[in-house]
Formats: sequence, C-alpha cells, structure tokens
Amino acid sequence: MKLAVERAKDKVARLSKKLIEYGLVAGTWGNLSTLVPEENVVVITPSGMDYNCIQSADMVVLNLAGEVMDGERRPSSEAPLHLSIYRARQDVAGIVHTHSEVASAFAVARKPIQPVVEDAAMLVGGPVEVAAYALPGTAELAQNVVTALGQRNAVLMANHGLVGVGRSIDEAFTICQVVEKCARIYAWANTLGKPVILPEGDVAKLYRAYRESYGQPKK
Repeated sequence: MKLAVERAKDKVARLSKKLIEYGLVAGTWGNLSTLVPEENVVVITPSGMDYNCIQSADMVVLNLAGEVMDGERRPSSEAPLHLSIYRARQDVAGIVHTHSEVASAFAVARKPIQPVVEDAAMLVGGPVEVAAYALPGTAELAQNVVTALGQRNAVLMANHGLVGVGRSIDEAFTICQVVEKCARIYAWANTLGKPVILPEGDVAKLYRAYRESYGQPKK
C-alpha cells in the first residue's frame, strides 16, 4: 500500500493504545478510523482486539463502499457507522468512538450534553445530541448517528457511547476527551443547581473562531 496508508495505520495504532491510557474504553470496545484522502480509503481498527497489543499491521483498509482493500483482520463491527459519516461529511477525516463513563451516562439517560464550557463549544459547535437507539453495527444505527450529528463534531449513541469526528483523527480524539470533561462538569453542576448553558450565538462565534483562527498560522 502507499506510504500515506502506512502512516495512517501507524497513527491509528498509536491512538488505539491511548484509548486505554486515557480511560476512554474498557476491554476491546470502541473504535477509531482515519480517512486517507490521497487514496480515498479508510484505515480502521480491527474487531475485538486488545488495544494494548494492537499493531499497525492489524489495521484494516476499506474503500468507502466498505470493501476490504488491505488487511488480514476483520474490521470493526462499527465500520458502517464510520463509512456513513465520511460519506455524509466532507470535512471529516477522523472518527473516534469511545465508551467513556460520564458521556455514556448521558447516553443512557438519553440527555444531550449541553455546551456549558467554552472549549466544548469551540470543538463541538453545539450540544452533543443523542441519536435514536438501534443495535450496534446496523445501517439503522449509522443513519441515526449521521442524522443526530448534523454539522456538529460529536454525538451520543443511546445506551452505547460517544462518537467524535474531526478534520483529523487527532482532532477527533481531542474532541472525545473534551466532551467527556464537559459531561463531567455538566453532571457536577447539576448537583449544585441549575447549570448556565452558553448562548447559542456565543457557541456559534466560539466554534467559528476555533475553525478559522484558533492556534498558530500554518506556514
């Protein structure tokens, strides 16, 4: 396979280990993928493998129709979900699905995570909505997630977990971390009183600033 695909495999393998390190999953659940636009393929984690032991050679390469182009392993059972998002969102090049505990609690309660802190507003672009329930790995779940995600960068799957998307897999990973932090703060704030949600107009301005001018200029 081309050099860009091999680099993508290495990147996904390294971030897979961070899922465990950062407490975003337990066991073999959760999954990650990245789009390789030069080749129009997706590199995705294999199904049911220990993230502590996973290697770049274990990654599976799919085309956007879901056909295996490279790899000896069975791809993640959530591959249809990943592919549906890539087909629906031209701005997305990385997807991370976690089972982080507090975000998953909101998914079980079927309550959105509201933008109550500015970093979450900047990264997500609005509330983290809850997609309607469907069995994992199904086309129905994939469609429900795409619908609930809209143009934002994170979505909850009812009774399941969190999906973060980004312009890169690194950004998607960061979004999952920040959403989990926001969920924890929002849950704590609810025990203290009525949380103040950032105004919709301010959320839009924060999101636009992050997308257009945050950080250092590219050389």
